Amino acid sequence: MSKALPEWRLKGELILNCNCTVFCPCVVSLGKHPPTEGYCQAWMGVRIDEGHFDGENLGGLNIGMVLDIPGNMGRGNWKAAAYIDERASEKAYDGLLDIFSGKVRGTTGLFSMLVSEFLGAQRAPVIFETEGRKRRLMVGKFIQGEIEPIGGPDPDKEVMVTNTGYWMGPDITIATANKGKVRAHGRVWDFDGRSAEICQIDWHGPT
Repeated sequence: MSKALPEWRLKGELILNCNCTVFCPCVVSLGKHPPTEGYCQAWMGVRIDEGHFDGENLGGLNIGMVLDIPGNMGRGNWKAAAYIDERASEKAYDGLLDIFSGKVRGTTGLFSMLVSEFLGAQRAPVIFETEGRKRRLMVGKFIQGEIEPIGGPDPDKEVMVTNTGYWMGPDITIATANKGKVRAHGRVWDFDGRSAEICQIDWHGPT
């Protein structure tokens, strides 16, 4: 009899910056429409406000990821790398790696189907900061990013796409990158001024 998968949950905020010149078409096409440049290169950060994995507390930890996707997101063949908060316990580190590789199913289970090559995972200082409307992700020398919601006619409201079927979450704030630099796994990317997203997450598994 196979062992039951551990129960897990992550609540917090996700930020992402990719090479799309305008807002990422994957949010509304659910990965069926190609990225604006025909391929997707992105960095992503997750701030965990509350969370657990098999009884281990994950609250207060941050994650960084690099994604390299050759075409439509829904067709797979992704390459991915993960940076796990250096403050994580051994159990938390292993649990977060299982979550972000899709091994323990649930919300991130699609990673196990779409990622064909995992470039690696390592501990790193992962800093996720919020200053006003700006969000920053700093992962050692690997990722240096700052994004900010775009402006609308009402300065007190964020420009959003709501009620989507997007895997990250149904409501996405449209943002742009003030800074988006990746130096990792042979990739040297600069996405300043390119598409960015902010999403409040409530992920769980294994179901």
